[in-house]
Amino acid sequence: MVVKEKLYTLKQASEILGVHPKTIQKWDREGKIKVIRTPGGRRRIPESEIKRLLGIKPEEGLIIGYARVSSHTQKDDLELQIKTIKEYAGERGWQIQILKDIGSGLNENRKNYRKLLELVAKGEVSKVIITYPDRLTRFGFKTLEFFFQQHGAEIIALNEKDKTPKEELIEDLITIISHFAGKLYGARSHKYKKLKEGAKKLIKEVESE
Repeated sequence: MVVKEKLYTLKQASEILGVHPKTIQKWDREGKIKVIRTPGGRRRIPESEIKRLLGIKPEEGLIIGYARVSSHTQKDDLELQIKTIKEYAGERGWQIQILKDIGSGLNENRKNYRKLLELVAKGEVSKVIITYPDRLTRFGFKTLEFFFQQHGAEIIALNEKDKTPKEELIEDLITIISHFAGKLYGARSHKYKKLKEGAKKLIKEVESE
């Protein structure tokens, strides 16, 4: 979808620029400003020209769309996230780059999540579009948002809260237990495996009640 640029009347443009309408007419004759003529011959000034004259630089930096699901069984949801993000960007005429991951929102080593952080840290990103805050991270979203802002990147969450499937929350719970069990006993130890399997069994029993 192509979004048409906003156009201003001579009067509107003169008020924004702080000049007399006749000054804009003079600039037009001298080729100092680009204007668009209506079928009736009236001048319309594109928003980009007004920003140029005001010294406002065009938006720079990548616009990233980030999508994530927990498992390969949720690929349909992943594609829906990507479609939603692309439609939002398309309505605004933005060119975007899509980054996606399959993995827990608690996993900080997601390949494209790490790539996104690196791009933001380098100041190469202007906007990050996500469908829900927890697609980016399960915890610490406000801290992450502050980090992005400090590097010139705005996070746009299209929705406040995700109606996340219960299965994904259970996977995250097991991930937390596994993480701390690994810290306590080592990821290859018998106790680690026993605790992880015990957590899975307990959750399954609770679910079946």
